[in-house]
Amino acid sequence: MAANQYIAEFGLSSKAISERGLVAFEEAELLEVAEVGTDGREYLLTPGAAKNWRLMKQAAMSDGESIFIVSGYRSVTRQANIIRAELKAGQSIDEIIEVFAPPGFSEHHSGRAVDLSAPGVLERDINFETTAAFQWLQRNAARFGYRLSFPRGNTRGYIYEPWHWYYGAA
Repeated sequence: MAANQYIAEFGLSSKAISERGLVAFEEAELLEVAEVGTDGREYLLTPGAAKNWRLMKQAAMSDGESIFIVSGYRSVTRQANIIRAELKAGQSIDEIIEVFAPPGFSEHHSGRAVDLSAPGVLERDINFETTAAFQWLQRNAARFGYRLSFPRGNTRGYIYEPWHWYYGAA
């Protein structure tokens, strides 16, 4: 299903998408395992993003910081299913798209976005910003081609996500 069909399914308008400055992301075709979680889950990224993730993680470890992936590549279909589940749970589409990009518009589709965490922090928790790992990322991620995607007051209308980092140009 094309992104436009999902937009219609969820009652979003093309105008709302363009007003937020959202850009469409093609689904990555070439992916590799960037990391395997402690639960055995494989996190996929494009080869360049995966290579630089591993280099960044190793550098952090060398500096005594532990960071790990909790989300990597996500298909357009998976994004749509997440939104359907949130709608079913009673959230409005306006609340949902402050947290989850509409299908077709998530950086995760590109295979170059990661959601990160550190020991003792819940996944996708604002408290990640209080960790030494986050401070390390703030100082060092750019050396590896990663940037914080959704800082406070971002123009795309998403909540502040200290855990969401993207490999590549803005």
